[in-house]
This record gives sequence, structure tokens and C-alpha cells, in this order.
Amino acid sequence: MPEPLLQVKAIKVRYSGLPVIHGVSLEVYPGETVCVVGSNGAGKSTILRAVMAAQRAFEGEIRFGGVAIHDKRTEAIVRLGVVYVPEEKMLFRPLSVEENLLLGAYCLEDRQRIAENLEFVFTLFPRLRERRRQAASTLSGGEQQMVAVGRGLMSNPRILMLDEPSLGLSPLLVDELFDAIVKLKKEGLTILLVEQNVRESLEMSDRGYVLQTGKVVQEGSGAELLQDDSVRKAFLGL
Repeated sequence: MPEPLLQVKAIKVRYSGLPVIHGVSLEVYPGETVCVVGSNGAGKSTILRAVMAAQRAFEGEIRFGGVAIHDKRTEAIVRLGVVYVPEEKMLFRPLSVEENLLLGAYCLEDRQRIAENLEFVFTLFPRLRERRRQAASTLSGGEQQMVAVGRGLMSNPRILMLDEPSLGLSPLLVDELFDAIVKLKKEGLTILLVEQNVRESLEMSDRGYVLQTGKVVQEGSGAELLQDDSVRKAFLGL
């Protein structure tokens, strides 16, 4: 059995002194797609921010590739190959689609690799090729999400962490985005996905964790959790 690529060990996170994550542990193995699902306020996004050192008020341990990263700066974590696509997208709105994408390759020096990555993103999201010269501010919410994901892919991540990528998108664009995530999974990319869209997330994931009020209350394969009565009742309305 290979070692986990990402290990989150019994982390506890506080906001303004108040506990919001209570001893959460999870693992992501190389090539896996793992999702963390739960209702609003469960603490899903907080876990990703803790991995990226964007949330420092925590106890526990986080390891990536066997190396402890909970005491490292965010920039050092990114250079190890951990890429986080936040819910807020955080695009440079006056810049073009292509300029935003190229900013994601700032840690690469090989121009040929950068060109190949850009072509990969345009193949994954064809409408971004059509809009490559447009300012990011002129794009729809779904197109901006594609740019955010594409920018993350430009740096050759070892793990891609996606925070609520479908939030606020039309059903058609949600399907398009999830299709792209499935393609990335088939490419062998390791993905940690935080999502409110429980059914689709579990269907595409190898394993999943169910978070409730800052605690992992269930874990298992995506198929197992989809068939679990408590998950179906709580999140699928069945």
C-alpha cells in the first residue's frame, strides 16, 4: 500500500478562540479523488485553508509527501505541489483569460512546459481558448471558475484542492465542470474536493468524508456513502 500523499491528523481549528474543527483526520492517496461533503458551516473549507497555512490557529499535524507542512509558509507549500482553488476564485479581473492562466505558472521556468500546460487547459475548457484575449471581468461565473481551475493546473500540481467549484453555477455549467474533474481524475491527478453537491461528488470520488459541525461522522468509498441511509436522508432527500 502506498503512503498517503496528504495526511491531515487530528487537527483542531479555532476562529476567534472558538473551536470550529474538532480533531478531523483524513488521507488522500496518490491518484485518488477524495471528497469532503457536508452542509453549510460544517467546516469543509476550513480544512483546505488549514492545509494551505491560511488558517494558523490549529492543533494537530498535516503532512504532504511524508513531509510536515503545518509549520511552513503558504508559498513553500505551493512549491511542494499543493494547489488550492478557493471558492472566491480570486482572479485578476482586468487581465485577460490567458494572462490569468499564465500567472498560475509563476513557479515554472520551462517555457515549453508552460506552453504545454496552457494547451492542456484550453483542451480541457475549450471555451477559454475562445475567450483567451477577453478580460476576466467579462466572463460568466462558470467561465471564471474554469479560469480559476485552469490557473491551478498551470503549475503541474501534485494535488489539486477544489473548494466548492460548483457554487452558484447553472446546472449546465455544473455538469461541464464536473466532466472536467472526471477527465483530470482519469489523467491520474490527485484531487481533494470540497462540495455541497453531494451526489455528484460521491459518484466521481474514490472515497469520501462526511463532515458535520466540525467532525468527521462518516467515511468510506463514494459508492458506500451513496448507499448509506443516513447520507441519503440527510443530503439526497431520499
